[in-house]
Amino acid sequence: MITIFNRKELFITYSLEKQAEIRNLLSAHKIEYTISTMGNTWQANSRGFDINTLAQIEYKIYVKKEDYEKAVFFLNADT
Repeated sequence: MITIFNRKELFITYSLEKQAEIRNLLSAHKIEYTISTMGNTWQANSRGFDINTLAQIEYKIYVKKEDYEKAVFFLNADT
């Protein structure tokens, strides 16, 4: 189980596709991971209509500290 005490940040992205690519890579090599998301949504009101002008989600991918080097190796080998 990954906790805040035994994890290390592997990657940060705003791309859903990149996040999925990294998840698939880690899963293929049986590396446990967790993802933290932070949304940044700003809405403007124009004549009574809510218009979502900015909606970005930050994805932070964490692995166990003991798996970090292995995860970096596979991540670099894939690019």
